[in-house]
Amino acid sequence: MRRLIAAALLAALPLGAAGQEQGQDQTLADIRQQLTVLYQEIQSLRTELSTTGFPQVDTGAGSVLERVNAMEAELQRLTSKTEELEFRIDRVTREGTNRIGDLEFRLCELEEGCDIGSLGDTPTLGGVDAAENLPEPAEPQDQGPALAVGEQRDFERAQEALANGDFRSAADLFAAHVETYPGGPLSARAHYLRGDALESLGELQEAARSYLTAFSDYPDSEIAPDALYKLGTTLGSLGQTQEACVTLTEVSNRFPASEAALDVGQARAQLACQ
Repeated sequence: MRRLIAAALLAALPLGAAGQEQGQDQTLADIRQQLTVLYQEIQSLRTELSTTGFPQVDTGAGSVLERVNAMEAELQRLTSKTEELEFRIDRVTREGTNRIGDLEFRLCELEEGCDIGSLGDTPTLGGVDAAENLPEPAEPQDQGPALAVGEQRDFERAQEALANGDFRSAADLFAAHVETYPGGPLSARAHYLRGDALESLGELQEAARSYLTAFSDYPDSEIAPDALYKLGTTLGSLGQTQEACVTLTEVSNRFPASEAALDVGQARAQLACQ
């Protein structure tokens, strides 16, 4: 569904900034090569799960109690190491799957006769759904990436410009933030707030792109429901009523318990969605 929303947005916005530029920068062979590299990377990760020889566990010498303590310590170490590796593979699998989905979309743009709307969901790398097979990490272990030096300060500067109504400066500062701290813990919100600043400037096309990035690149973030909702309303303001209605419906489907879902009904009524 994420790629269908992306296709709707790209249909609404000028292709000179999206499809044509990518077509000039990359050939079909380049994109196919990137796909090959991604599959090779996941295969190399899978080899890390293979054993390297006969396992040796040193339980030490001494009393029975000392040996039991040594075995318990070794068990804890191995359990921690296993969970760390599983989490790493799960993260790389998700990121790689998203990258392949984007490449497939761009391949379809370059190939003649390809119907973007017919693209299905991208199969998870490795052929299995990582979410079904890997245990969820405990809350204390899943802290996310740490803030880089100056990241919070730069983000707050952009927020202050937005709060003061200096929308141009805010948009530029948020854009600089995501370039300086790519993938940082504040990136999803920075894309979203940049969309707010651009929307206030009347630059709805770029605002829609920022909302799309905030949702598609960070679908599990706390800002994702609001980003998807704002993408839908912005598409409606751009006159793309059908795409806007589909996007707003997806807010309710994906995030039924979110505050954004409470506003979907009114937004769909204003657009006269069927």
